Amino acid sequence: MSPKNLNVSSKTHKFLLNKLKDKQIYKIYNKFEKNLNLNEDFIVAVSGGSDSLALSFLTKIYSIKKSLNAKYFIVDHRLRKNSSIEVRLVESLFKKLSTKLGVLNWTGKKPNSNIQSIARNKRYKLLMGQAKKLKIKNILLGHHKDDLIENFFIRILRGSGLNGMVSFDQKSSYKNINLIRPLLKFSKKDLEYISKKVFKIYVEDPSNKNDKFKRIKVRNLIRTLKSEGLDEDKFDLTINNLKFANESINFFVEKNLNDNSIKINKNKSIILSIKLFYQPEEIVFRSFTKIIKFVGKKFYPVRGKKIDKIIDQIKENTFFKTTLGNCVINKVNNTIIVSKEH
Repeated sequence: MSPKNLNVSSKTHKFLLNKLKDKQIYKIYNKFEKNLNLNEDFIVAVSGGSDSLALSFLTKIYSIKKSLNAKYFIVDHRLRKNSSIEVRLVESLFKKLSTKLGVLNWTGKKPNSNIQSIARNKRYKLLMGQAKKLKIKNILLGHHKDDLIENFFIRILRGSGLNGMVSFDQKSSYKNINLIRPLLKFSKKDLEYISKKVFKIYVEDPSNKNDKFKRIKVRNLIRTLKSEGLDEDKFDLTINNLKFANESINFFVEKNLNDNSIKINKNKSIILSIKLFYQPEEIVFRSFTKIIKFVGKKFYPVRGKKIDKIIDQIKENTFFKTTLGNCVINKVNNTIIVSKEH
């Protein structure tokens, strides 16, 4: 990127250009720009960790060069006593970018279990609400290559199928909002390097060292595997091969849905033919999961065991009615109707 392409205030201009003089940062930015390839306004999800701060720096340059409107938001979960102090620290760091950091507060009762998962869901809900309010349909997240590897092993431990193990995509959509992960080709070391060079400090979440969380246990396992010679390039090759297989399955899932389902009532209900349930097992499972997620307006799909149980009941019973994932599922003879639960 040529420095002449940065037309900003002289103070910010000088700050950004000085950082780009670092050869490693310059190289990372150029790779980032080619990888992102986005020409619409966006929101950046900020946590204060090295990943999100590096993303904030890279997107600030990107937004200036592309003349895009970039908004930055951090969620104060208030799960720890000093969370608000950390938020104010991150706000002060953003002054280096001459950029305002919006704060979204998680109010109400906090969970005693499954904390990380519930907090993540709440964070996405708050960010998506802000995106709709601002009429911006792109949210950039700071997940990187190390997160991709962690997710793979976590899904294995959960007994996930092929789709689950390769579901950490660079881009996904929910309710017309795009969730974009432009850092999946970058290592955590790259991002820490940027954060230290640009911001000097970043927030360390204490839960990242608490091995009572499954993700931290997996992170420690991966660290051990790397010390024993885990080859990240070969790991990437494995993931890509699995994705090719997954895409083939998805092709037949879409065909099954097109051939054996009809949307009615402005997409609030779907009528299914019994033929949808007499395809290869994985095709049926994914088809029905997509239907429940679509009608129920759920961000995450329903757990697999519940889906399997209802599929079996649909096959075995002439008349059948139940609820799942904010949906009412009603079978009469060879017709199944899935409607939004009221």
